[in-house]
Amino acid sequence: MTRSALPASLDALKLRAQLAAATAQSGWTSPAARSAGLAHVRSALDGFREQAFARLSGAGGGAAAAQVLSDGMSVCLHALFDSMAAGDPDGAAGIALCAQGGFGAGELAPSSDVDLLLVKPEGERPETDEFLQQFLYALWDLKIDVGGGACRTIDQTLDLTREDASERTALLSLRHLAGDETATQSLAQRFREEIVAGDLQGFVEAKLRERDARIEKAGRSRYTVEPNLKSGKGGLRDLQLMRWLAQFLYGADAFERWVGTRLLSVEDVSRYVAADDFLWTVRFHLHDLAGGKDERLTFDLQPEIAARMGYEDSETESAVERFMRRYFRTAMAVGSLTRLVCAKLEADAWKAKPKGLARFLPPGMDREEGADVGEFIIREGRLDFAHGTQIREDPVRLLRFFHMAASRRLDLHPEAVARIGRTLYLIDDEFRRDPRAARAFFAVLLDSPAPMAVLRMMTEAGVLGRYIPEFGDIVARTQFNMYHRYTVDEHTLQALGLLREIEDGLHPLDHPLSTRIAPLIQNRRALHLAILLHDTGKGAGDQCIEGALRALTACERLGLGHDDTELVAWLIRSHLLMSDTAQRRDLSDPRTVADFAAAVGSVERLRLLTVLTVVDIRAVGPGVWNGWKGQLIRELYTATEAVLLSDGDAMASARRSLSDRARAEREAVLPRLERLNPEFAAWWMAELNDAYWVSFGREDRYRHAAFVRRAFEAGETTAAGVRVDRRRAATEVMIWSPDRTRIFADIVAAFAEMGADVVGATINTTASGQVFDIFYIQDAAGQPYGQQDERQRQALVAYLREVATGELTVRRRKSMPLQRRDAAFRVTPSVTISNEIAENATVIEASGRDRPGLLADLADVLADEGLALNSAQIDGYGERATDVFYVSHGQAKLEDAEVIERVEKGLMAVLSESETAADEKAAQRGIARARASVLR
Repeated sequence: MTRSALPASLDALKLRAQLAAATAQSGWTSPAARSAGLAHVRSALDGFREQAFARLSGAGGGAAAAQVLSDGMSVCLHALFDSMAAGDPDGAAGIALCAQGGFGAGELAPSSDVDLLLVKPEGERPETDEFLQQFLYALWDLKIDVGGGACRTIDQTLDLTREDASERTALLSLRHLAGDETATQSLAQRFREEIVAGDLQGFVEAKLRERDARIEKAGRSRYTVEPNLKSGKGGLRDLQLMRWLAQFLYGADAFERWVGTRLLSVEDVSRYVAADDFLWTVRFHLHDLAGGKDERLTFDLQPEIAARMGYEDSETESAVERFMRRYFRTAMAVGSLTRLVCAKLEADAWKAKPKGLARFLPPGMDREEGADVGEFIIREGRLDFAHGTQIREDPVRLLRFFHMAASRRLDLHPEAVARIGRTLYLIDDEFRRDPRAARAFFAVLLDSPAPMAVLRMMTEAGVLGRYIPEFGDIVARTQFNMYHRYTVDEHTLQALGLLREIEDGLHPLDHPLSTRIAPLIQNRRALHLAILLHDTGKGAGDQCIEGALRALTACERLGLGHDDTELVAWLIRSHLLMSDTAQRRDLSDPRTVADFAAAVGSVERLRLLTVLTVVDIRAVGPGVWNGWKGQLIRELYTATEAVLLSDGDAMASARRSLSDRARAEREAVLPRLERLNPEFAAWWMAELNDAYWVSFGREDRYRHAAFVRRAFEAGETTAAGVRVDRRRAATEVMIWSPDRTRIFADIVAAFAEMGADVVGATINTTASGQVFDIFYIQDAAGQPYGQQDERQRQALVAYLREVATGELTVRRRKSMPLQRRDAAFRVTPSVTISNEIAENATVIEASGRDRPGLLADLADVLADEGLALNSAQIDGYGERATDVFYVSHGQAKLEDAEVIERVEKGLMAVLSESETAADEKAAQRGIARARASVLR
């Protein structure tokens, strides 16, 4: 008996004695005896659970804990079955209790299903069914979640495995627990002979298709910041898949065989063991904290698990970010091992060969067959080095190898990847300064048909981070907030992939401006390099400044000239400027355009910055980019380009440009309006100022005019209209009403009360004192409000019509309790008040934790001080909202120091209220010390 098995054996002996004593008088048929027996089993299970958690130590011990828990469950099930069988030997005759799946392999998580198979004898026997029923009832009373809980004969089991690959997988780990052992042996033998020895290739292909479907459901990228620990790419299921395929095809000694044939090295096996141990450790903590079989590493649980596993804050990363970086590096290691195994299956003809990098290209751009690969070779459909000393003879071949793979759309042979891993030390400073290496690298970056795919290969092989250490610093780095959906390196690679798609003209509808200007850009190399390096300053202070400093070093090392180096650094230093200006500033204010034009300086830089901004926003994650942001960026680009192409003072040019655009738009719209109603057309031209005419597209203006014309012709002073704007991914709401104090605050409060989230607003006051406001709203899921519900939209319109008149008092919505996921973040509130940003208004920027009703509460503070609202920009970054208000005080800028102080205090009180609630929630969850400050 081994030392580790001794405690389980002693516990088993004790449990069997307890069950025998509890059922000695009246057996399991007595409710009292049954209750006492199950209590003993439950107590034993609790004891094994404690033993399992005791195995956890820091960031390890998970694999041992999973085995202890599995062994303990096996002991309890064995004892329970034997005890019940002793009281009903006829009913239990011929039945075998078996473990299968992960439990059969000796692994069990605290809240996982227990995969069991009860093999019953052939033929119908009431005694058998009665025993099985009572045994399953006992498991349910013990709250053991039985995965499947199947009761089948051997023939039924084999028939099912012929149809279902997942059932075949489960039987690979069949393990006898109790009952008729000959039945288990017979099933195992027939399974090997009739199923395993049958369609091996079909099984492999089915399991890989099953994996693809699983990953698609869980999220294809392994770098999403709330990964699925079990089913996500690079998670536990991928490790288990490798083991299952190996066992199915090669038997229990598969890994040993692969090491013997040099497919896997001893280091690879060590990586497998380390990844398995780490992921199981995380899973134990995850199940314990979630109180169930939750497999998603959500934001609220990440800090707690990091603290449990001993991670602490460093100078550049919080504890939770360090923990998640370890997680993603582990996922990368699992991905590397998965590729090795798949390549072995291809070599042994168990699966179809890959299409290579061609699978990342648009249809019609297939891999070149019989391609010339120069100094390299194609082996089993993958690119490989011709001989083992090639890299050491000339280390620059490392980069030429990836260029060849990219240009010929080939995947990498696993032995080549292994060889690269063993020679990474050759990428030293001399290598990084070699002009030949730079040429090969820029060939990959600028000329690859699928740059995102090949750069990801380089990243996962360790080459890109080694060659460009600045990029290496952000590999697997996370940002602990709800805005960014990927790790920093994955976000960067996604942005580069999108850039190539825009250059290839694949997004003319989503990105018409970028598609038009991309071919006009003169310095593609600077743009691509800036995107590659734009986030390398993350975690080191001001990300723009630090990233620019790192870019200066990287560009000098890569051999760029002074002008190109300065351009790359400027792009990185300014890479948030355009998005901040477009989304937080009034684009109809000449000062906004003049200041932005002065910062940009040239049309070439404007084009470069525009494309960088678009791909940066789009690559944050699904749903972050929308038509509303696209329109704002197009408006800013158009206005700025006009200023940069003009002569003279920027401010004067901005005023002239905006005035010329407004006049041109009036003239373009007027003829159509005159045909409909000449009186309305003349009135409408005079009612709205230049700011309105430069803020919308022509079709928008026609629609707005039609809405107001109906009210004009009907003699109505108040109206509300609504439509779903699919281009902006929001519902447009138009309000026409007499102006009054607090009208904006009441309207946005009404939106909050109806469950609508304001994502954009344009405020207009006409010459006759009417309010014409346009809002863009979404529901809680980020979809256009009432998109599929006409009645919901019309109910909103009816309510807003009453609210706008001031006759109906809007009930201010109370702050809802924070969800535990939201409380994981620390959002530092801030308020800035400036008279320098706008030409004729005071600009107030309020930033803090987002919540329903926040905009209304902020607007109430402004209304309480009698401030007139000229325009508002509404923006959000995950858990953080940033709302910007252009206000005036008595027809002028706000200059009164006392009023400024009251406004600042009032806004901070509103923003701090949410953060106080978050602090209380965090304290309740015990995660306050582990939370990281969220800085955009």
